Amino acid sequence: MSKLKIMVVDDESRMRKLVRDFLVRRDFDVIEAENGEVAVDRFFEDKEIALIILDVMMPKMDGWEVCREIRQYSKVPIIMLTARGDERDELQGFDLGVDEYISKPFSPKILVARVEAILRRAGQGEDSQCIEAAGIRLDKTAHQVTLDGRSLDLSFKEFELLSYFMENQGIALSREKILNAVWNYDYFGDARTIDTHVKKLRSKMGEKGELIKTIWGMGYKFEVEA
Repeated sequence: MSKLKIMVVDDESRMRKLVRDFLVRRDFDVIEAENGEVAVDRFFEDKEIALIILDVMMPKMDGWEVCREIRQYSKVPIIMLTARGDERDELQGFDLGVDEYISKPFSPKILVARVEAILRRAGQGEDSQCIEAAGIRLDKTAHQVTLDGRSLDLSFKEFELLSYFMENQGIALSREKILNAVWNYDYFGDARTIDTHVKKLRSKMGEKGELIKTIWGMGYKFEVEA
């Protein structure tokens, strides 16, 4: 099996080398981009990029602009790196379709662990896994969802959320459990991040969005009537 390819985008060469060295040790193929414009060009030139690690503050084209541009055409997982700790920045990142948000300084080992977790959850290299309920068919390997045979366009995190709900059908899930399972790390931000994603997911699912029940004061439950 060929190595999975990661693109590291940061205007600091020292930071790119640090991240690259840790990824290469874990047997990833790494390409680098020193600014946003180069990143966009290289992404569209290379169809095999499995994940992007993207710095926010860069010359010529910042991380937000890069994310907006790529999200118009691709759902490739994106991990955003930033020196800021502002919650508004983090919520903006999730609204743009960022899959993970890591503040500098960070542990390279933790970053690599998150890269591996995202790719694992995206089904890279795994056998096809399908979950079906109430006319919803979720294919974890192909990363596709259909509602009564109609394709549903979900962001990476929306897909992860629906997958977690369907795998735990009928079980009341606290926000803490959802954050740890879907975001895959202890999240110290506002739980509104989860509510925002659930709201968008329900909206896209139409009437079937009602299958995601709110458990007031706790979290959510995916429940199909018998």
